[in-house]
Amino acid sequence: MLCGKVVMITGAARGIGASMARLLHQRGARLVLVDIDEHGVRALAGELGDDVVVFADDVNDFDTMQAAAETAVTRFGAIDVVVANAGVEHWAPVLTVEPEAFRRVIETNLIGVFNTVRAALPSIIAHRGYVLVVASTSSYTALPGMAAYGASKAGVEQFANVLRIEVAHHGVGVGSAHMSLVDTPMLRETRSSSPEFTTLLAALPRPARRTVTADKCAARLVDAIDKRKRRVDVPRWVAAARWLKPALSSPLGDRALSRQVARIEALSPGG
Repeated sequence: MLCGKVVMITGAARGIGASMARLLHQRGARLVLVDIDEHGVRALAGELGDDVVVFADDVNDFDTMQAAAETAVTRFGAIDVVVANAGVEHWAPVLTVEPEAFRRVIETNLIGVFNTVRAALPSIIAHRGYVLVVASTSSYTALPGMAAYGASKAGVEQFANVLRIEVAHHGVGVGSAHMSLVDTPMLRETRSSSPEFTTLLAALPRPARRTVTADKCAARLVDAIDKRKRRVDVPRWVAAARWLKPALSSPLGDRALSRQVARIEALSPGG
């Protein structure tokens, strides 16, 4: 089903986006790769070869995303699938997070998703295509220090839910992807820059602190595109977090992580 389809992927230079691009290219899809990392995304395009067009754009700029979508339609005739994958994360408690860092996470992870989808949507509707919005387990769960990330991922899940209703009568499918820890450069960078983040992860139940490879995650997401799934959870246990959300956000669910936060604050300078 994917052979010959035009798939637009943001955050394509590395991690999940790059792994998806490789798998989709193997299945015969034509690719529109977008990433602010020009060197990385062009290197990937050089690796893949034919039927790939590249844009070194920032998803936070709607005008450039719209121009990229229009250029892609001119080149390939359509955008059949859009994957709003670009995202960033930053660990810091609300009390100490820099406002600009908080804003950057919200803008990239939420406004960037809107810009991506909105730019591609006319072609998606015209071709009865599919939208995949990359959310997270953080759509369902709360991890201290990740207020901006959690808010943005809860927001994009609801964005996908609303969009699904709006475009269903056009024959367009909308899915949201929810993954736990994926071994990507972004996760490794957050762990390296924030030892507190690593400490909190260690307090999570064993399944929640295990990482999944980017390739395994990408395989599940590509399968979701092929089957036009409404939701994809990686690993599969993440689906339970969605159903257990009320319990996870109860006083009992908060207790263990609250104790960890108290310990981290006590050990920090001035704590």
